[in-house]
Amino acid sequence: MAISKKEIFKIAKLARLKISEEEAEGFKGDLTSILSYVAQLNELEIAETEPMTHVNFEGTVFRDDQVLSSVDIEKYLSNAPDTSGHFLRVPLIVGGGDES
Repeated sequence: MAISKKEIFKIAKLARLKISEEEAEGFKGDLTSILSYVAQLNELEIAETEPMTHVNFEGTVFRDDQVLSSVDIEKYLSNAPDTSGHFLRVPLIVGGGDES
C-alpha cells in the first residue's frame, strides 16, 4: 500500500506540523513501509484465536509485603547545602520577587 505525498502533507497539516518536501519524501517511504507491515496482519487467520486480556497468561502475580530498611536520612542530608530538620531547603522560585 503506497501513500502519496499529498496525503503526507494532509497528515502533517492535521498534526499541525510544517514539513519540507525532503521530509515529506522520507515520511512517504516510512509510512508506506509501516502500512505494508500492518497489511500483513490482515492476512493472519485469527478466527480460532481466543482474545487475550493479559500478555502474561499466569494472571496477576502477587507477593507478600516485606518490611525493608529505610535510607539513612542523615547520610543523604549531609550532602545538601541547606536543610531544615529532615527536609531539604530550596530557594523560593514562585512569587515573592520584584521581577515581572
